[in-house]
Amino acid sequence: MLDIKFVRTNPDAVKENIKKKFQDYKLPLVDEVIELDAKSRAVQQEASNLRSERNKISKQIGGLMAKGLKEEAEEMKKKVAQDAARLEELEVQEKELAEKVTSIMMNIPQMIDDSVPIGKDDSCNVEVQRYGEPVVPDFEIPYHTDIMESFSGIDLDAARKVAGNGFYYLMGDIARLHSAVLAYARDFMIDRGFTYVVPPFMIHSNVVTGVMSFPEMDAMMYKIEGEDLYLIGTSEHSMIGRFIDEIVDEKQLPITLTSYSPCFRKEKGAHGIEERGVYRIHQFEKQEMIVVCKPEDSMYWFDKLWQNTVDLFRSLDIPVRTLECCSGDLADLKVKSVDVEAWSPRQKKYFEVGSCSNLGDAQARRLKIRVNGEDGKKYLAHTLNNTVVAPPRMLIAFLENNLQADGTVKIPEVLRPYMGGKELLVP
Repeated sequence: MLDIKFVRTNPDAVKENIKKKFQDYKLPLVDEVIELDAKSRAVQQEASNLRSERNKISKQIGGLMAKGLKEEAEEMKKKVAQDAARLEELEVQEKELAEKVTSIMMNIPQMIDDSVPIGKDDSCNVEVQRYGEPVVPDFEIPYHTDIMESFSGIDLDAARKVAGNGFYYLMGDIARLHSAVLAYARDFMIDRGFTYVVPPFMIHSNVVTGVMSFPEMDAMMYKIEGEDLYLIGTSEHSMIGRFIDEIVDEKQLPITLTSYSPCFRKEKGAHGIEERGVYRIHQFEKQEMIVVCKPEDSMYWFDKLWQNTVDLFRSLDIPVRTLECCSGDLADLKVKSVDVEAWSPRQKKYFEVGSCSNLGDAQARRLKIRVNGEDGKKYLAHTLNNTVVAPPRMLIAFLENNLQADGTVKIPEVLRPYMGGKELLVP
């Protein structure tokens, strides 16, 4: 969410940013919120003047009563009563106008970074760099669920009966591989100086609206009926929510955390051939990383975060590439984003396995996460997040890239301690 002062003084820049995100239908919001803000400030000023006048008159009444001038004091009291009625009206208007301004401001997108490529949707995302050589073996790579079934490692039919589409049972070596990847990712991030956290898996509505845009919320979040609780779609939600209404000492920054959680997503509108199997699902587990830092350090940490994911996947012999997300593909709270995509030998293309985002001060403004600077001045922190690994989607990349012609799957050396020393998975 932008600062209303910025919108007020830079309306043309805000409108241009909206155009860059191909959200022209939001252009009227800028003039509307500026007009409402002007009314809000006028009401606040009148209310402030009345409060000041009330305090002044109250002192005068006391003086008149002390002098025995009761009639004059009573006239003054009538004036106070009239002002009180008007003040009550103004306070109602204050609240209504503030709510309207906030509601509109939450729909105006964050200012994107100048380096973000301009494009309408993800088809305009720009490849930045490839890491590792994509290989297409001289044998056919089965669909990922077929590979898993060869190890008796997945049961989609039973899951469908128990919970419906979008769920799964993982079993045996595949389930162990799933857990091994998460454990390895946890230790990988700890070795890079991040503090490990297991956060709450449910959050209040004020945290939800603080960490994501309304369209994201509608497409992703499951609400607990009858309670002010939502299941998290990623641990970023509760991890950033941890700092709500806090003033962090600047000496504590940067705060670098890595978190494990199950994730729950509606996946509203998901469709297509690659939605089969465990590519798009309603429940999965993920290792995440988040950073809370000073504004001037956020781009440095942005590059560090996506590089962590690249390094982890390369340590598992999986070729990846990075994609710069274009303006139209950025969620409204994001300043800049890079997707990490893994190579799929079966599809002969890359597919998304992680997303790194710099949200600037958007989440901090909504959640009131401030920093107490060394000079005593307070300012908004910057927040960032990135996927370390998110199996079972990550398992698709792992199994396809480590599958052998005889149906076995090789285990990279770094993962063997988490697999009981196994070097191969044998069907």
